[in-house]
Amino acid sequence: MINEKSTKWKSFGNALLFVFLTLLINIVLSKIVIALKLPIYFDCVGTLLAAMIGGNLPAVIVGFFSNVINGFSDITTLYYGIISILIGVAAAIFQKNGFFKTPGRIIFTIFVFALLGGGLGSILTYFLFGYDFGEGVSAPLAVMIHSHLGFSKFFAQLLTDFLLDFFDKTLVVVMALFISKYVPQTYKKYIGGLFLFDADPKKPEYEKVLKRNPIKRSLLKKVVVMVIVAEILLGALASITGYILYSQASIGEYFDIAKGVSKATSVVVDGDRIDEFLEKGRAAEGYNDIEKSLYKIKETFPHVMYLYIYRIMEDGSHVVFDLEAEDRNEIKAVKAEQPGEVVEFDEAFADVKENLIRGEKVEPRISDDEFGWLITSYEPLLDSEGKPVAQIGVDLLMSDVRADQATFFIKLLSIFFGLSIIIMSVVLEMVNRGIVYPVNRMAAASIQFAYNLEKGVERGSSLKAIEDLKIHTFDEIEYLYKAIMKMGGDSLLYIDQLNKQTERITNMQEEIIVNFAEMVEARDISTGNHVKKTAFYVEAIAKELRKEGKFKDILTDSYIKVLKRSAPLHDIGKIAISDLILNKPGRFTDDEFKIMQSHTTEGKNILTKIEANASDMDEGYLKESIEMAQYHHEKWDGTGYPNKIKGEEIPLAARIMAVADVFDALVAERVYKKSFPYEKAMEIITEGSGKAFDPVVVEAFSRISKELYDERTKLQ
Repeated sequence: MINEKSTKWKSFGNALLFVFLTLLINIVLSKIVIALKLPIYFDCVGTLLAAMIGGNLPAVIVGFFSNVINGFSDITTLYYGIISILIGVAAAIFQKNGFFKTPGRIIFTIFVFALLGGGLGSILTYFLFGYDFGEGVSAPLAVMIHSHLGFSKFFAQLLTDFLLDFFDKTLVVVMALFISKYVPQTYKKYIGGLFLFDADPKKPEYEKVLKRNPIKRSLLKKVVVMVIVAEILLGALASITGYILYSQASIGEYFDIAKGVSKATSVVVDGDRIDEFLEKGRAAEGYNDIEKSLYKIKETFPHVMYLYIYRIMEDGSHVVFDLEAEDRNEIKAVKAEQPGEVVEFDEAFADVKENLIRGEKVEPRISDDEFGWLITSYEPLLDSEGKPVAQIGVDLLMSDVRADQATFFIKLLSIFFGLSIIIMSVVLEMVNRGIVYPVNRMAAASIQFAYNLEKGVERGSSLKAIEDLKIHTFDEIEYLYKAIMKMGGDSLLYIDQLNKQTERITNMQEEIIVNFAEMVEARDISTGNHVKKTAFYVEAIAKELRKEGKFKDILTDSYIKVLKRSAPLHDIGKIAISDLILNKPGRFTDDEFKIMQSHTTEGKNILTKIEANASDMDEGYLKESIEMAQYHHEKWDGTGYPNKIKGEEIPLAARIMAVADVFDALVAERVYKKSFPYEKAMEIITEGSGKAFDPVVVEAFSRISKELYDERTKLQ
């Protein structure tokens, strides 16, 4: 157990080292191109390497933390972490499906990477920083496309970013493939094993076994769906909550900005001179200097659209100062009024008009009228005695607030989904490592074990394959594994006992069959050990045919065993023949011969009845017994009996028995004849080839006949 823990920590350390090395490749290469001021990024070579060798998990970690580290010097880089993660995920998928092996597919991967890096990156930049081209490496080309081709700023920047990124990702993929080529295969397999990733897109062995028994709903897919749904719901909840809180905070911040502008204005404008400014206007001493100072204040706060000072009275708003505004964000600015003029009171504050007339403070408000969608704040301007003499009005654009909120929301989504993909990858890795992978291995080993049990092969090695899984998850999975091992061992023990019992019953059955067949043959005093001899010949002929490659799809070990077991019953129909005919020393009359011929159909009828009544018996065994009994006197040329079928219409078992039966009859002494010598018997068999017998069977028999003839004496 200590060694196992030590191995796990060593594996964990090697996995971290691999992630660190690929992360270092990203950082170093990106810093080099920045130092050389090259028009490329070259910041995801390590991400692709991590994906090619270790799969999804190290790729997303390397991709995201590359942006985190670069974000120390440029915080905006952090917001593009989601793109690096998506490139890592795509690269792992491409590696898994063999896309980095052919030129055509490699170009496709570059195209996808460029869409993610250039296309999605450009869209993200648009939402983060607006319409302008900025000062990035793509800015000059974007400006040229916008100027000469007439594209909008957005599409000019999008096209430029895609083209530049396509070039960048081409270099990145080439570099990654070049480095990967020189990474030792053993190291690739080792790292792939640490992350349960097969860099070679061939199916692992356990998946091949499971493919024979396809899973309709994969456990891993179910977990993926659940994690994705949970992440989306959590992301939506967190993003909406964050957006609402930020919106409230940002509006409050703009209210504070308005108050700050009002306070700065109150410092510049002397409240004791308001009456003079209203009466003389710009002719008043120092008026223009004060106005210039107010413009400086307005420029200091870029969110301010309008800045003005009114004395609000019953007849309207008397202008003290009203600064000119510029058109902004497609909002046309309203022309400033001259000092001393009276303008209509702002209806948005109609309910607090009396408060404003008295110089009281009122809460800022959001209005949307002919002046635009604005946040308006009024602060009283006091004279030296502390009495309110006018109201300082500050209008800020709500579109700026919404733009800030949208930018915040995009940043939030970018960082959140980047982190979510990393968290999801880690969770899936843990689920795959702790649940799916061991369960799949157990399932595959169990299926293979059951398959081998069914086929009756490699039972011991199959159980050892389960034991060799060595699953130690210290939870219910390990309990399940131990239960499977115990059931496997118990099953083998039970099957061994069952096989012994079956073998014992089979032997008893065969003894009964042979003894029964011998009892039938014993009525014919001339046949001797015909039953055992023909069974011996049939087995030998079948094996020789298989050795010569004939009927190899039929002549399996189990089929030959069935043939040997079936052979003793080929003459079982003789039980229905009279002893007078069976033991007649001379030739049969025509009627007697017809009766003798009926032993084939009688044998078939007897065995068919047994087959119908004894459903537990081996169907293959009875089928061959019936065919042997019925057809072993049929001839190749169709002149045999009882059905006069010919050629391959005669079952193979009967064709083999025909040769064995006749050969034994020829070399054996009968009541009606003496035994033929071996040579004469083979002459008759050979002459019958193509007439009475299957030529292929005769050819095989002729090769082993002498050996069989010599061996037959052992069966006497």
